[in-house]
Amino acid sequence: MIDMGLIDSYGRRINYLRLSVTDRCNLRCSYCMPAEGIPKLQHGEMLSYEDLYRVACESVALGIEKIRVTGGEPLVRKGLVQFMGRLADISGLRELVLTTNGLLLGELAIPLRQAGVQRLNISLDSLKPGTFARITRGGDLRKVLDGIAAAEEAGFPPVKINMVVMKGINDDELLDFAALTIHKPYTVRFIEYMPTLRDKGWNSQCMAGSEILERIGRHYPLLPLVGNEMAGPSRNFKISGAAGAIGIITPISGHFCDSCNRIRVTASGLLRGCLFADDGVDLKPLLHGADNGPLRETLRRIVTGKPGRHHLAEDESAHGSVAMSQIGG
Repeated sequence: MIDMGLIDSYGRRINYLRLSVTDRCNLRCSYCMPAEGIPKLQHGEMLSYEDLYRVACESVALGIEKIRVTGGEPLVRKGLVQFMGRLADISGLRELVLTTNGLLLGELAIPLRQAGVQRLNISLDSLKPGTFARITRGGDLRKVLDGIAAAEEAGFPPVKINMVVMKGINDDELLDFAALTIHKPYTVRFIEYMPTLRDKGWNSQCMAGSEILERIGRHYPLLPLVGNEMAGPSRNFKISGAAGAIGIITPISGHFCDSCNRIRVTASGLLRGCLFADDGVDLKPLLHGADNGPLRETLRRIVTGKPGRHHLAEDESAHGSVAMSQIGG
């Protein structure tokens, strides 16, 4: 029986689960992990596909309607296509989406589409090969662009492209990214740089969403768009006459927490009510037995205790550095 839904203590309807399947990645993006990488989870520390599927099923039974599979880079985990097919068959799930860096999409776009993945988000922070290689510490831009083309050929709806804006690094490409939406029905989302790694001088890299919009708006007339209830935190706009849309995500300058509708599970089985929560609940002990009651109660409890907002930028002493690949950002 489908539950009436998950409502947190602030009245927000929680209908979106971000499910990380791995902490591993085939890139080393400067804002996501340290140059030396991170200690990798051992095989036994990661949730099995069976456990991830169980978490997904119980979440949907409680009222989750959208699942986004993330990583690390989800496509590096073997067996992912088959797992996505199982998720796609969960009764009551309305949206199944995947976030990827696109490097492996050239060979996997068609199998993913056939498995039932409905949409793709692709992380892409530069359209210049040299800048892309610097940000990703060695990534090949051409492979990502080929992956986007493969997704189109596989019949996916127009991709969403996520660009983390870093002042002095790639902010000179704002107009180039915005222009992608003029002739193609892409949604390009500009994301404020988040100081998750606590790099020295991180403030100098931050560009407020208002400045991003102002820069684009100087060259292109922007029309506001209305989002839907299962959309993420993006405020969306359209260049007049364009085929696609642009979005602004402002975790630092303009908290989107008031409309947050998600919970997340890391690859190691940690259930979090907030991306930047300092704690979480380890689901692994709850998955040892056959009774799903404790799992459901824990999902409900994490929703009830979901914080009203994060405090990432206010109190640096209260937060350590964290690699986004470890928490399924």
